[in-house]
Amino acid sequence: MTFGSFAEIYIADKQPRIRENTMRTKEHIIRTKFLPYFKDRRMVEIQPRDIIKWQNEMLKTKTADGKPLSPDYLRTLQAQLSAIFNHAVQYYDLSSNPVRKAGIIGEKDAKEMLFWTREEYSRFAEAMLDRPVMYYAFEVFYWTGCRCGELLALTPADWDFGKNMLRINKSYQRIKGQDVITDPKTPKGKRLISIPAFLSEEIQDYLKSLYEIRKTDRMFQLSKNSLHRALQSGAEAAGVKKIRVHDLRHSHVSLLFEMGYSAVAIAERVGHRSIDITYRYAHMFPSVQKDMAVKLDQMRRDDEDVAAET
Repeated sequence: MTFGSFAEIYIADKQPRIRENTMRTKEHIIRTKFLPYFKDRRMVEIQPRDIIKWQNEMLKTKTADGKPLSPDYLRTLQAQLSAIFNHAVQYYDLSSNPVRKAGIIGEKDAKEMLFWTREEYSRFAEAMLDRPVMYYAFEVFYWTGCRCGELLALTPADWDFGKNMLRINKSYQRIKGQDVITDPKTPKGKRLISIPAFLSEEIQDYLKSLYEIRKTDRMFQLSKNSLHRALQSGAEAAGVKKIRVHDLRHSHVSLLFEMGYSAVAIAERVGHRSIDITYRYAHMFPSVQKDMAVKLDQMRRDDEDVAAET
């Protein structure tokens, strides 16, 4: 079987199992980045050396503005190609995955771990006070760590103000000009989280300002682009570094780490599919690690002093 034929099988197998927006991304990558190189090649004949040649072509590929593909995007391409061969190995008796043998391409984009400190966010929030809808949206982002699609899908019915709880069980996507509500990004994305009392009070005030909103109506009739533009202009007005909307999620995780909560507890709160994802944040707090070492050292010395006295 050729790669092109198997790609059709792969798409048919995966389509019922993943979100429509994710499937559209997969199909675009397959059509533009894989088929031009492998379409007519037999799956069993594609070797690691062929993957290396493809990797080299990707490294030479330029974007529309003449820039090379980002390391993060190259890594995504590699993962998608490997997923196709893994599918063939697991379910269609292909002997091995040549992508694994070829080695990795691209590195994780360092910008993915940008975040705001509590002081930086406070300055930004103050700059957003004259834009109430955006202010409340960013408050939810920063103090709950929810994803963008999760925030845009929220309805009044998702809040339990008596118990200060928020239920996250869906995600909003804009696909082909239509509003689409799907499940969260991962199975662990469905979660019930506690919220600070002040946020509960703020959201109640916000809902009172919305004209005849129903329990099942979306609270934030915003687009991802409008949130991005507001974030950039607000950061400039506040005099803080510019970050992406998703970096507010990183900011929430970093805040919880700084407060001393465990990776397990944080992963459950923000809906990480794997605790390994949460552990990636640990490197951002070398000062916390040093403080731990100082306190452990002092504890040992205190024990030795007590022993010496006795």
